[in-house]
Amino acid sequence: MKRSEFVCDENNVRLDVFLTKHTSLTRSYLKTLNDAGLILVNGKAQKAGFKLKTNDKIILEEKEQEQISAAAEDIPLNIVYEDADLLVINKQVGLVVHPCATTKSHTLVNALMFHIKNLSTINGVLRPGIVHRLDKDTGGLMLVAKNDNAHKALSAQLKDKTLNREYKALIKGRINKDFEVEGYLGRNPKNREQMAMLSEQNGKYSKTLFTIDKVYDHYTLLNCKLFTGRTHQIRAHLKSVGHPIVGDALYGGTDKIYTHGQLLFAYKITFVHPRSHKKMTFEVDLPEYFKEVLKKVEI
Repeated sequence: MKRSEFVCDENNVRLDVFLTKHTSLTRSYLKTLNDAGLILVNGKAQKAGFKLKTNDKIILEEKEQEQISAAAEDIPLNIVYEDADLLVINKQVGLVVHPCATTKSHTLVNALMFHIKNLSTINGVLRPGIVHRLDKDTGGLMLVAKNDNAHKALSAQLKDKTLNREYKALIKGRINKDFEVEGYLGRNPKNREQMAMLSEQNGKYSKTLFTIDKVYDHYTLLNCKLFTGRTHQIRAHLKSVGHPIVGDALYGGTDKIYTHGQLLFAYKITFVHPRSHKKMTFEVDLPEYFKEVLKKVEI
């Protein structure tokens, strides 16, 4: 890990602009470092657009860059729908979406490259076709684009919130009425693996609607509708109201009833087809492991 320290000699200059002047790093790479909590201003993480003051102290840590590539691998895919422009995939739990420094192979992208001849190129060679992501231990529906035009259209729907995703989550504790969580999410300064509710200056706007599906003695099954798509959004929002998802060890949801990751499943997706312009909705049943836990909590 390479560590660099700077003292700001300007006033009211953006953090990323200052660092591009004083390093050979690109703004996109600086953003990656910043998102990973590797850039601190006076000991605190700040947004890339944070305005520095004279004599502010900046610490930047660079991880050693490692060449990562994606190769086709014969990994089974559950394809719910496919046409010339896109696929709807039911991703299995435990599968990372794309190669990264910690997972270089055996990802959804490796599987897509084996099974699908053409994928969009917008997100580069490590994320071909990937319009949006799911956490490793979250299963369910994902959209994959086969060409750049479809990718652009679907990404635009994500941005203007006409691409809707709904999840089921089993949480710890009883909740008897629908609720909404709205606020600013950012890296938890006390645990950089987590996201947390922060000030507007330190986070990005997020909003989730939670509606009651079923209430059990010690648990509640929720329907979760995203209005934004921040990292760990549903998990962090539920943690913030004191009801973490069962099995979510990172956010305090550890429970003997299920120990293989968070009980969160993307069961429904709605979007407008980029070519036909028809509204399409896909919905799948909860997987068997999720149903088995629901049977246990009902006893």
